[in-house]
Amino acid sequence: MRFVDETRIKVIAGDGGNGVVSFRREKFIPRGGPDGGDGGDGGSVFLVGSHDLNTLSDFRTIRTYTARQGTKGSGRNMTGKKGDDLFVQVPNGTLVYDENTGELIGDITRHEQALLVAQGGFHGLGNTRFKSSVNRTPRQCSEGSAGERRELRLELKVLADVGLLGLPNAGKSTLIRAVSHAQPKVANYPFTTLHPNLGVVNVGASQSFVIADIPGLIEGAAEGAGLGIQFLKHLSRTRVLLHVIDIAPFDQTDPVKNAQTILHELEKYNPAMLDEPRWLVLNKTDLLPDDEAEAVCDNIIQGLDWQGPAYRVSAESKRGTQQLVFDIMAYLEEEKDKIKTTEASKETD
Repeated sequence: MRFVDETRIKVIAGDGGNGVVSFRREKFIPRGGPDGGDGGDGGSVFLVGSHDLNTLSDFRTIRTYTARQGTKGSGRNMTGKKGDDLFVQVPNGTLVYDENTGELIGDITRHEQALLVAQGGFHGLGNTRFKSSVNRTPRQCSEGSAGERRELRLELKVLADVGLLGLPNAGKSTLIRAVSHAQPKVANYPFTTLHPNLGVVNVGASQSFVIADIPGLIEGAAEGAGLGIQFLKHLSRTRVLLHVIDIAPFDQTDPVKNAQTILHELEKYNPAMLDEPRWLVLNKTDLLPDDEAEAVCDNIIQGLDWQGPAYRVSAESKRGTQQLVFDIMAYLEEEKDKIKTTEASKETD
């Protein structure tokens, strides 16, 4: 299925039902008085998060979503039926914008999280509502108000714990295949990955994390070159970035310069992302003799003046990937504990 990370839809809430003018007509009760009921409220439109969806592709064919209208009231003070609300499922990680104003309406990040995007119309009032001491036989009622109509822009940002960052052909797709059950296409061509691939990495009992293979970047990506900014945004939600570097590029380019190109694009897109947790993954060590691979890795680390975690792996043979996975899991668990401790301290204060 083709990945769709941005789409536009129209949502139309139901109109409120009209109130009615009616009078009680029963034998032996000549002046029964008004008994016109109110209309029913119109149905509202909600977007609901779902972990069963990964893309916005379902919205390519259906662009308009309409909730039901409320029905009009009737005699004997009977209220019209409320229009059914409409619940539209979207993937977790969906940002919802008003297309006309650019306003961010909400951010759907959890399963079954509901976001109201179009309010149903209010019901009209029957003539019973207008009865007073000076107006005992009111012949007036009100119409229901129109339901809200909006044009929305939905933007999906991949929700993953770990994001893979690097040039095309750095081995990101191979790495995600090595550590998860995801099966992205692998080939020796630029932009083999045309959309983010998500993989669940199972580490142990009740221990797992989600890893995202983001399409490879090229110079000028922050300005939209190649797949550009379309996928850079997906990296902003990950908790750890793995910068995958090919230590033996087939075009014999300098791995250090290649890595610096990526960092430059990241900085231009969002300088704050350089301060996010980022680990080096020096890939394709199997293409060189062990001593030569070690020397090249050391040169890359020194050339980048790298002080953080660095791993030497071969995604193709899975060498070194198990330790990488264990360390990522330990880091994520540690960060989760820190968050729980912080939240607990806030509640105590």
